[in-house]
Amino acid sequence: MYKEYDVIVVGAGHAGCEAAHSAAQMGSKVLLVTMNMNTIAQMSCNPAMGGVAKGQIVREVDALGGMSGIISDKTMIQFRMLNRSKGPAMWSPRCQSDRMRFAEEWRMALEQNQNVDFWQEMVSGLLIEDNKVVGVRTQMNIEFKAKSVVLTNGTFLNGLIHIGEKNFGGGRTSEARSTGITEQLVSIGFEAGRMKTGTPPRVDGRSLDYSKMEEQKGDENPSKFSYLNTENLTKQRSCWITYTNQEVHDVLKTGFDKSPMFAGRIKGLGPRYCPSVEDKINRFADKDRHQIFVEPEGWNTVEMYINGFSTSLPEDVQYEALKKIPGFENVRMFRPGYAIEYDFFPPTQLKSTLETKLIENLFFAGQINGTTGYEEAACQGLMAGINAHQKAQGLEEFVLNRSEAYIGVLIDDLINKGTDEPYRMFTSRAEYRTLLRQDNADIRLTEKGYKIGLASEERLINVKIKIEKSAELIEKLKVVKVSPKEVNEKLQAFGTAELREKVSLWSLLRRPNIEIKDLRTLTEDVEKLFAAYKEDVLEQAEINVKYESYIEKEQLMVNKLQRLENLNIPTDFDYMQLKTISIEGRQKLTKIRPQTIGQASRISGVSVSDVSVLMLYMGR
Repeated sequence: MYKEYDVIVVGAGHAGCEAAHSAAQMGSKVLLVTMNMNTIAQMSCNPAMGGVAKGQIVREVDALGGMSGIISDKTMIQFRMLNRSKGPAMWSPRCQSDRMRFAEEWRMALEQNQNVDFWQEMVSGLLIEDNKVVGVRTQMNIEFKAKSVVLTNGTFLNGLIHIGEKNFGGGRTSEARSTGITEQLVSIGFEAGRMKTGTPPRVDGRSLDYSKMEEQKGDENPSKFSYLNTENLTKQRSCWITYTNQEVHDVLKTGFDKSPMFAGRIKGLGPRYCPSVEDKINRFADKDRHQIFVEPEGWNTVEMYINGFSTSLPEDVQYEALKKIPGFENVRMFRPGYAIEYDFFPPTQLKSTLETKLIENLFFAGQINGTTGYEEAACQGLMAGINAHQKAQGLEEFVLNRSEAYIGVLIDDLINKGTDEPYRMFTSRAEYRTLLRQDNADIRLTEKGYKIGLASEERLINVKIKIEKSAELIEKLKVVKVSPKEVNEKLQAFGTAELREKVSLWSLLRRPNIEIKDLRTLTEDVEKLFAAYKEDVLEQAEINVKYESYIEKEQLMVNKLQRLENLNIPTDFDYMQLKTISIEGRQKLTKIRPQTIGQASRISGVSVSDVSVLMLYMGR
């Protein structure tokens, strides 16, 4: 163990693990400090990775050289590609994970990295000199020095757990909260707030009657997250769907007078898109049922996660309500659901690198920035780890913009707009989502990851082959033609117009109801043509052919707006001198201090006319 490091990461959740891995992989000597070595990469809530927009983030993390995709592939028990009935911009990979194996694989991956050291203890404060962080101080008054520090404290900063009228300090059930850091940062001048999240009860799967539920199987041909050659699933565990009913709602209502949320004991705002079950039946009183997903926690455990039943009502009310759900009549509960309040720091106090504006070399990542979700945390940890390494080594900062990655959208939203409720990613947040698909994250990002020393050469070679082969296949599709005699009978079966003359496979593929899997069945020669290419190449070629005009249109828009991103604003610029800008605009610009005109244009409260004045003042 050393007393001086390049990077210290505080917290070993999803953000902390990615931060430690990325900085260490790039060559920094890293110390990962956690309050409990046995809960590294713990899936505190849902045992799953990915989902709508979140799956795209996991693939982006993987493309850059992060580990979340690889760990997910090694430990998944079910895989589904969501939104397959929609366009490819909406396709989102999601897996059900083995909770225990996920944490174990992450710890093993970190332990195998010679640049990562570990220390088990609470960090109670930061060492700061001349507005620069130079290390951390632990509860036992041990000091560790570092060139950069990344805080990924999750829900542990002054965490307060609520179950009915009971509340007690904790960062997670049965784990102590962290104190000292918030108070120190606030005394320096940071703004802090409170947020809330929750988790449902866990139950004994042996006590459930699955015949009363709908089975939800994984995909017939499951895919994976990583672009590396990780193994595909050969067997899967099913999830199950059931529903609440009026009886369930009536039981839950008996506990409303003891609800910490309704009684006002919880001050923090919870996630809008993942409300508690009591919040759902209160806000949506017209609905007589709500969907419940029964999800296994792993391959060999009987513990089940009751997705959709997040609650902080008294444990006896939770239990009685559960028994009224179809299939839960004889349920045995392992532990009740609970809500947790914790400190966060409004992310408008950060630069685009996730470095704080007030204290140099100090980075924030994950729920400390007001986000929710493992995937959102992981990508912030990755970016904070990369930039903490770059800063420690005196190298150029690494930033992704909105047209390059969902990661860029997330960070840009946070630092420019802030958030007063737990922020989660959706495809609708990305204005360039046709470009930011889950299938092309490697094409977008792997070379960038390779250049900074994170993505391996193997990854770069793989992506170059994919690009070359996809282009080669598209050219062949334009050349190879089929005749009416050969294919009309099958086209008729596909429900598409018959041919009157020879046409190229490229033209046929552009038809909305024809896919590559259909083309493959047209003739033996066509099947041989496609058999020479891997699935990822076929998918890439198909999307590029079908959505060519949409992709080109979106790229033109990116190119047009990119000019604003290249117009830098001096860091000490005095916005208050611009009297023709609205007072709100001047105040927001002064507070956030955007680095470019493009960033200024996305700040809430800064109008189009305010941006025009800025551009005129900058000589544009």
